[in-house]
Amino acid sequence: MRYKLLFLCAFFTAFAAHARPERTSAQASEYREAAAREALVKVGIRYRYGGASPEQGFDCSGLVTYVFEQAWGVSLPRSTADQRSVGHAVKRGRLEPGDLVFYNTRNRPYSHVGIYLGDGMFVHAPRRGQRVRVENVDNPYWRARFDGARRLDPPGL
Repeated sequence: MRYKLLFLCAFFTAFAAHARPERTSAQASEYREAAAREALVKVGIRYRYGGASPEQGFDCSGLVTYVFEQAWGVSLPRSTADQRSVGHAVKRGRLEPGDLVFYNTRNRPYSHVGIYLGDGMFVHAPRRGQRVRVENVDNPYWRARFDGARRLDPPGL
């Protein structure tokens, strides 16, 4: 009887250890998709250098900061240079919705940031005179300027 009890305890402990990451992974995916959805509804808002709200307009890093504040309730660094240090690096082929994608658009590494939506698309605030829009990461312009991507860990997971 004692061995059966030990076996059952070991079995359930092992089962619980394997079940928890799946649940956490699913929760993390839900958080990331929420960030992607929040970014997508900002499409059409005008670009404004230094802008960080729908009323002001957005620059690229202001869009990222605003989206994650709204979707996750977390404050990210305001500049692209500082945002490139949050989370952990992710390879281009492993992008998931909600990942930050960085580009060299001013002959300066990590000078532009957007939020990956999935299916090869990302949303960003491009430049003065433009509006927040969705583009393809495989567009030759963006492919040539890709600097890397970061995945943020959702709060509490």
